[in-house]
Amino acid sequence: MRNTHETGSGTGEAPVRFDTKIAVLLRDDLESWQRLNVTAFLVSGLGTAVPEVIGEPYADADSTAYLPMLRQPVLVFEGAKETLTAAHTKALSRSLATAVFTSDLFATGNDRDNRAAVRAVGRDALDLVGLAVYGPRNAVDKVLKGARMHS
Repeated sequence: MRNTHETGSGTGEAPVRFDTKIAVLLRDDLESWQRLNVTAFLVSGLGTAVPEVIGEPYADADSTAYLPMLRQPVLVFEGAKETLTAAHTKALSRSLATAVFTSDLFATGNDRDNRAAVRAVGRDALDLVGLAVYGPRNAVDKVLKGARMHS
């Protein structure tokens, strides 16, 4: 995996442009609470697998410390079930860092059962409701072909 390259100073002098992209693709038939929940779960996996996506810790003017967050924007897209299936196939074929959320995970209550629910289904039969991908901008753009920005 390539390292994230940031251009610009980040101090307002010039816009920061990353040569990588973080994107979440959600199935378009999810309820609002499901969209939020799925997005949070999906992006949580990136920092552990791809540590360069995590920025420096935050602090306010009183020196109160806060946790670091992703250092670049997360773009959220939506699409039909078929769009997610195609994106999943493309992401894996391009060896992009990928996280999945399946419909089965709405019925589980803990991490062990979540992993077991995914493991019980073959890759091509996963009932995907969400997908997060990270990688070079152009590769992620190709994975998301057919998806639209979440509104």
